Amino acid sequence: MSRIGKKVIDIPKNIDLNIEKDKVTIKGPRGVATQTFKSEFIEVVKEGDTLIIKNINEENKKANAFHGLYRSLIANAVVGVTNGFKKELIIEGVGYKANVESKRVKLNLGFSHEIFYPIPDGITVEVDKTGTNVTIYGIDKYLVGQVAADMRAFKKVEPYKGKGIRYKDEKVRRKAGKAAGK
Repeated sequence: MSRIGKKVIDIPKNIDLNIEKDKVTIKGPRGVATQTFKSEFIEVVKEGDTLIIKNINEENKKANAFHGLYRSLIANAVVGVTNGFKKELIIEGVGYKANVESKRVKLNLGFSHEIFYPIPDGITVEVDKTGTNVTIYGIDKYLVGQVAADMRAFKKVEPYKGKGIRYKDEKVRRKAGKAAGK
C-alpha cells in the first residue's frame, strides 16, 4: 500500500470541489483544474474539509501504483488553484536575453537567429527589464515544469564560462580551462 496515497488532502475554504465517477473538478481563486483517475482502482471521498483517496483493490499491483500517483496529482491540482506554481530561469551570457511578445517568448541566445517559443494556454511568462530573469506561472504543475524545461533546453549551461539558461536554484559545476593545468 502506498504511503503517499494514505495522506489526506486538506481542502481550503475558498475551494469548490466536484467529484464525479472518474473525474475531480477543483475551482479556486486562480482557476479551474480537472483531474481524471481510474475509478476501477481508486475511489475519491470528501469527508468534511479533507479529501481521502482510497485504494479499492490492495492486492492489485497497478492499484497500489495508481493510489499514490492520483493522490499526488489531485493534491497538486488543489495547490495549483489556490497558490499556483512558478519556475524561475536565469539567462547568462553576453547578449543573451529574452522578451515576451504577445503569446510567445523571443530568445536571443547567441545563435544566428532568434528563437520563438509559443506560450501555452494557462501559462504566464514574465521577463524583467534586463531580459535575463524569466518567471513562469501557472496552475498546472506539469505544464509549468515542461515550459521551463523546454526553454532551458534551447541553450543548456556550459561548464567553462557558465553561459546558457539555468534554473534559479541550479548550481553549475564549473570546470577549469586548459590554462589551469600549467
